Amino acid sequence: MIRIVLAEDQNLLRGALAALLDLEDDITVVGQVSNGAEALELVDKMAPDICLMDIEMPVMTGLEAAENLIGTSCKVAILTTFARPGYFERAKKAKVSGYLLKDSSSETLAQSIRQIMTGKRIYSPELIDVAFEASNPLTVREIEILQLLTEGKTTKAIAKELHLTNGTVRNYVSIILDKLDVDNRIEAISKAEEKGWLK
Repeated sequence: MIRIVLAEDQNLLRGALAALLDLEDDITVVGQVSNGAEALELVDKMAPDICLMDIEMPVMTGLEAAENLIGTSCKVAILTTFARPGYFERAKKAKVSGYLLKDSSSETLAQSIRQIMTGKRIYSPELIDVAFEASNPLTVREIEILQLLTEGKTTKAIAKELHLTNGTVRNYVSIILDKLDVDNRIEAISKAEEKGWLK
């Protein structure tokens, strides 16, 4: 029997998912919670095979919870409405076993859960398309500079830290803005974070 903990902040959807999964002969939902923090507690208590969770939840997101479960025996499958490349990149880094869209059929979901149990990684094809379309245009050095900008560092401070001249850092910043097709540093940071291009 495949034991599942379900983390979803929308009560109605969580109840419906649990009911659908419980109809499967080889799957049982051993607990339901509404945020990532509760999911971690329940995983610790119930030791399920898989934690199936949404991304955007209060207190702690599904991705933060997944990052906390790296190295445990509980596999993580993300079930989301969001096909955002940034989320997908972060989910891959958190070594999630599945990244599925909520509009999948219950048969597809149950089948994906069974495949995850055999050690496979299951990603919705739509998500792979989105991630492939949005490959990172920035070089390692440009990402490094953008990362320092997100920490609130000035051009002068960045130049000092990376042993570059102020002019060189300013040139990098203008190249970054140009590549990301944005008007200022704030927009650049926001876009890079959303796409999952920062470390």
